[in-house]
Amino acid sequence: MEIGIDSFASAMYGSDVLSSIDAMEQLLDRISVADQAGLAVFGIGEHHKKEFLDSAPAVILSAAAARTKKIRLASAVTVLSTADPVRVYQSFATLDLISKGRAELVVGRGSAIDAYPLFGFNLNDYDALFKEKLDLLLKIRDQEFITWSGKFRPELKNQGVYPRAFQDKIPVWLGVGGTPESFARAGRLGLPLMVAIIGGETERFRPLVDLYREEGERAGFTPDQLKVGLHSPGYVAATDALAVSEYYPGYAELWTKLGRERGWPPVTKNQFDALIAPRGVLVVGGPERVAEKLLRHSKALGGVDRFTFQMDNAGLTHQQLMHSIELIGTQVIPLINGPS
Repeated sequence: MEIGIDSFASAMYGSDVLSSIDAMEQLLDRISVADQAGLAVFGIGEHHKKEFLDSAPAVILSAAAARTKKIRLASAVTVLSTADPVRVYQSFATLDLISKGRAELVVGRGSAIDAYPLFGFNLNDYDALFKEKLDLLLKIRDQEFITWSGKFRPELKNQGVYPRAFQDKIPVWLGVGGTPESFARAGRLGLPLMVAIIGGETERFRPLVDLYREEGERAGFTPDQLKVGLHSPGYVAATDALAVSEYYPGYAELWTKLGRERGWPPVTKNQFDALIAPRGVLVVGGPERVAEKLLRHSKALGGVDRFTFQMDNAGLTHQQLMHSIELIGTQVIPLINGPS
C-alpha cells in the first residue's frame, strides 16, 4: 500500500494565524520531509477561500518538485468542472517535466462549491461540466493533436497542446465521494479511484467500490488496472493517547465551524470516539493502531492501493505535523509493507 499526505495549504493553526509566506514555507518543508521519510505521494487540494493557500496547486507542487527527489506530486483534487482542461494539462505536464515524471492528477467535481461562482459556472451544470471536461482532459493526455467539440468550451480543430508530459500518460485518478455514478464512471473509463471518506464507517463504501470494479471489468480492464485509493482525515503521534489529545481539540473546532455553515450538529467527544474506533473513518493514533486500521480498511474495501492522510486541518502545529510525517515514514509504512 502506498502511503501519502494530502494538504489544503492551511494558514491557520488553532488560535494562531500564520502569515501566508510562513505557511507556504512550512508546507514546502513538510513535503521535503515526506520525501526524505519515504512517503509515496504528497497531494495539494484546490480551494478558493481565505484560510487556504491552495488555489493554484500546480504552482505549489512545482516549487516542491525542486526540493524533492522521489515523492510523487499530485492534486487533491483539481476541480475540473470549473477549469480549462487544456490549461490543466499544460500545468501538470510542466510539473511533470520539472519533477522528471512525478506528477499526478486527482480530478473531481469539488465538494466545496466556491470555484463555481468565482469562475462563472452554473451549479445546475455540476455533472455535465465534469463529464465533458474529463473527456477532453483524457483526450489531451493521450493525443498530441486534438479535434474536439463540446458545450462548455470552444472547439479544437487539430490543435496541438504543449508541452507534452515527461510520462507517456500522467496518472489521472478520479476523486469521488458517495455518488454511485461517479464510481461507475471511473470503472468504465479504467481510471484509478480515489475515495474521500470523512465520516461514518469506511466499510459502508464497499458496495460502491465493488460497483467500480464490476464496471471496470465489464469495460475490459484487468483488476490490476483498477486501483483504489482512500483519502481520510488522520494523524499519527507517538502514542494513541497523545494522538487523541493533540488532534481532537482542533478537529472539534473545525468540524463544528463547518457544521454551522452546512447544517451539521456540533462535534461531540462521543462522536469522535466512534470515528477513531476500529471501524470508524478517522485514522488517529500511535503507529501500531494506525497501521492496524489501515490494513483493516483495506480488507473492508477489498484491497486499497493508496492511502492519503488529510491532517493539517485540525489545529496542529507545524512541528506536530512534521513529527507525524516522520512517524508515518519510519514506523507506519514498515508495519504495513514490511521493511524496505
